[in-house]
Amino acid sequence: MTTTRTLPGQDTLLACWQALAQVSPGRLSAVPGAVAAVFPESAYLNNAILTDEDDGDATATRLAALYAAAGVSSWAAWVASPAVEFGGADRRTAIGGLTRDITTLVMHSDLPDRLPRHAGVIRASIADIERFDVNGPLPPARLGAPDPVPGLAAWILTQDRVAVAGAYTYRHGADCGVYAVSTRPEWRRRGLARALLQHALSDARVRGARSASLQSTPMGQPLYESLGFRAAGRYEEWAS
Repeated sequence: MTTTRTLPGQDTLLACWQALAQVSPGRLSAVPGAVAAVFPESAYLNNAILTDEDDGDATATRLAALYAAAGVSSWAAWVASPAVEFGGADRRTAIGGLTRDITTLVMHSDLPDRLPRHAGVIRASIADIERFDVNGPLPPARLGAPDPVPGLAAWILTQDRVAVAGAYTYRHGADCGVYAVSTRPEWRRRGLARALLQHALSDARVRGARSASLQSTPMGQPLYESLGFRAAGRYEEWAS
């Protein structure tokens, strides 16, 4: 058996999935060769990280059975790679009938002592992060209360009395994972995601975090690099 490399932030991500199971129906499950997040009501959380590079096809079969039993038809298997750019050869050429999908860069940063805060950033709920960018303008008065899960924080930046950018973070030990960063299309390229992240990371730094980790698409990479994040590997995603 060849154990896959553990990329920076992976332990934080797994702990975050466990935390999210406290606010949304779901669980973290292990099968031989993978650790899987199983969230039947979520459109984007059903992902599994492969932990055995030599057993990909068999692991895919086990994952398919796991997700089918939970009523999940769409899920993805992630292969950790040391590559630090989006191009280049994949670590695997096939996995058990799955379809090669997107690649995300794993990025990591040491947190500076001080980061600016933004008066328009407020705490919200994880449910708000999932809906603010798809259901039209969302006024602050309609945001939910923060979820009572230690280390888990949802953040919304408001402008002109509507929610315009969102993300959530999870503190695991001294690391802060950053997830689901999004800005409404009509508010992009105004520095709002940057302000939101600086505020959230400043809060994490005060609460004991000394590093931060995230996964980036090509569109987000320039922003994260400008905040001091550097690529440390990537996940090559294979979809069901």
